[in-house]
Amino acid sequence: MAELLHRLGAFSARHAWRVVVAWIAVLAAAVVAFLLVGGTLGTAITIPGTPTDEVSKRLTAELPEAGGGTGLIVLHTTDGQPFTPAQQQEISAALQRVTAVDGVRQVIDPFAIAAQRAGAEQQLAGGRAQLDEARAQLDRGQTQLDAAGVPATAPQRQQLDAGRAQLDAQEARLAAGESQLRLAAGIRTVSEDGSAAVATVAFADAQMSVPTATKDGVISAVEASPVAGVQADFSSEITQNVDGIAGPGEVIGVVIAAIVLLVMLGTLVAAGLPILTALIGVGVGVAGAMALSGVVEMTSVTPILGLMLGLAVGIDYSLFILNRHRRQLRTGMSVPDSIALANGTSGNAVVFAGFTVVIALVALNVTGIGFLGLMGSVGAACVAVAVLVAVTLTPALLSLLGLRVLPRKARSRPTSHAAGSVAPMSTGGAVARAVGGIALLVLVALPALALRLGLPDGSSEPQDSTQYQAYSVVADKFGAGQNGTLVVVADLPAGLDEAALTAARAQVAEQIGAIPSVSAVAPVATAPDGSFAVFQVVPTEGPTSVATEELVQRLRVTTTAVEPSVPLAVAGVPSGNIDISAKLADALPLYLGVVVGLSLLIMILVFRSVLVPVTATVGFVLSYFAAMGAVVMIYQWGRLSAVFGVHDPGPVLNFLPTILVGILFGLAMDYQLFLVSGMREAYVHGSPARLAVKEGLHAGRAVVTAAAIIMFSVFGGFVFSHLAMVRPIGFGLAFGVVLDAFVVRMLIIPAVLHLAGDAAWWLPRWLDRILPDVDVEGAKLERRHPMAAVPEPRAESPRVTEPTPQP
Repeated sequence: MAELLHRLGAFSARHAWRVVVAWIAVLAAAVVAFLLVGGTLGTAITIPGTPTDEVSKRLTAELPEAGGGTGLIVLHTTDGQPFTPAQQQEISAALQRVTAVDGVRQVIDPFAIAAQRAGAEQQLAGGRAQLDEARAQLDRGQTQLDAAGVPATAPQRQQLDAGRAQLDAQEARLAAGESQLRLAAGIRTVSEDGSAAVATVAFADAQMSVPTATKDGVISAVEASPVAGVQADFSSEITQNVDGIAGPGEVIGVVIAAIVLLVMLGTLVAAGLPILTALIGVGVGVAGAMALSGVVEMTSVTPILGLMLGLAVGIDYSLFILNRHRRQLRTGMSVPDSIALANGTSGNAVVFAGFTVVIALVALNVTGIGFLGLMGSVGAACVAVAVLVAVTLTPALLSLLGLRVLPRKARSRPTSHAAGSVAPMSTGGAVARAVGGIALLVLVALPALALRLGLPDGSSEPQDSTQYQAYSVVADKFGAGQNGTLVVVADLPAGLDEAALTAARAQVAEQIGAIPSVSAVAPVATAPDGSFAVFQVVPTEGPTSVATEELVQRLRVTTTAVEPSVPLAVAGVPSGNIDISAKLADALPLYLGVVVGLSLLIMILVFRSVLVPVTATVGFVLSYFAAMGAVVMIYQWGRLSAVFGVHDPGPVLNFLPTILVGILFGLAMDYQLFLVSGMREAYVHGSPARLAVKEGLHAGRAVVTAAAIIMFSVFGGFVFSHLAMVRPIGFGLAFGVVLDAFVVRMLIIPAVLHLAGDAAWWLPRWLDRILPDVDVEGAKLERRHPMAAVPEPRAESPRVTEPTPQP
């Protein structure tokens, strides 16, 4: 591979403009493909086969009007006063326009529902009064017959008895109606003070499959004719779509990365090269992925993940090759020879590092979760493009720039790279570093034990967003549970007549209403064949609360008195989020096991050691759980909430732990490769084991430090993204990179390898014989090109074996 890359680098340098034009053409083709065939992105996080999915399919098949998704249009007066009649009429007219939007099945006018409710209350009150009056008349008739001594078998007595039976039947129906009205008292469409109203939009498609175009149509229909004195906001079920995959925060991250490059490289030309290559690679990868959105259902986070990874690894991979090329130029090597050698050595390491990231991301498909596998595949494709750009476009641009990648003073004065005096760390210092670093990671990781998974709702959005305003108004005016109502399906016995169905629905509603954490319940539909009834259930707390999660689990194990053999079934947004989170949590151990096993195999192959792979893998696990612990502290507990804009802490994004495994594993192996391979080379070339650790660390720490800071800057830019799902991903990656690079790879690993001494590089002979020599750093390539080897390999000398410390 090193020799192939050497030739590829030489070819790209000789045909620089052809390579540049070819990549520009590929970028243009990807953009054109997206513009022509790209579809829309949404936030549909779906996993087929979950309990919520099964209920939704049943409702769609047997009761289509109850199986579609819903969203809320929240309207409130700007002055806090009740709606005027004129405002109510204008709002009703706007809602009529919403019904004409393609994909909207029905819009429930809040004022019409409020009027119907008031009419029902009056009707029930009138019915109760009439019933009481009828009973009073029967009682008076009974008294008259008793006074007249009319026999019990007289027709008058029989008429009285028949009248009482009719009144008893009416009493049962009236009591059922009163019960339903009482249980549904918490389900309102207009607030008690008359200043807020909620219009429910019913979609034709299932909740997780509503097209973005339909949602945008709803918003446009409402905003086309604003109502004076009334503000309209939309729930996250309507507004969750992509307004752009990058915002100001992401741009700031790239700017910080550019500053780091400028400080490290000392010239604008050199600093701009990794940024340029990364942007071209990201453009190709992300545009190509989004071109597939027309034929593949893709969530908004999928291309953003590709953008994150493409920027971060694209900058770093180009930097690694550039840094090697600059070191070689400083010794007087010619530009073409230096480009070819840098591509064959550092480029070889880049290919191997990128390969580990690609494998880890593609392995997300083993979870069996479609959207997660697609995210991993798109991320892997963007990383693969970044690798190709690094080993082809970077050499071409280096050829065009020539010596301008060096500061002006360094262009005419070759420098010597004779190694300075490096002393191994002390054993006591190594123990302190290892123990201190591990203790720090364990301490930060402890909050991960309290991890709760979920999906963001309106409370997670920026406080000035319409979805947050809608969520807040509903919570304040109608109760937090109205933001996450549940759909409960109860099976009914076969053969019930209308009266029996009414009684059965009332009985089930009473039973559901008696369950803790239920604020209100109302029957909303019955199957045409009477086989089941559908109820709207409002929890007492919000959709992501622990109480609502417990309520869903309790409902699913509850059987009704009318059909004790079948438990209740639950659907709705909170239920769907709970099911998806549980499925992802179940898949995480399998994926983590695959990645850990992969880590061991790759590290054994690269470093030809047993201890080094074990320490590398354990270090990755520690940094991963520490990153998750920090995510829990910030986004679930709300620590430092003002800094990170977490105004309403809640569950952690449910697919974050899984996606974090794949990405952090790949990046951790990058740093391990660029640091520890230098240690191994020093050891192979004759340095004592402990001295080799310090020499490798000293040689690689500058470029790894810069690479880690760049990745931290790029990922950190997404911490303040306009998309709620993206922010915790950006934070987890940024914090995880810092911990892995600075605590694990540059603190703990060198200390442990120092303490291990020669044992760090031990490998059983039988395993050494069967393992291929991958030569990641291209040492053999340097020996085949002695005129270009920089620095010259150290002559082999008898290794001085340091005495093993006695316990």
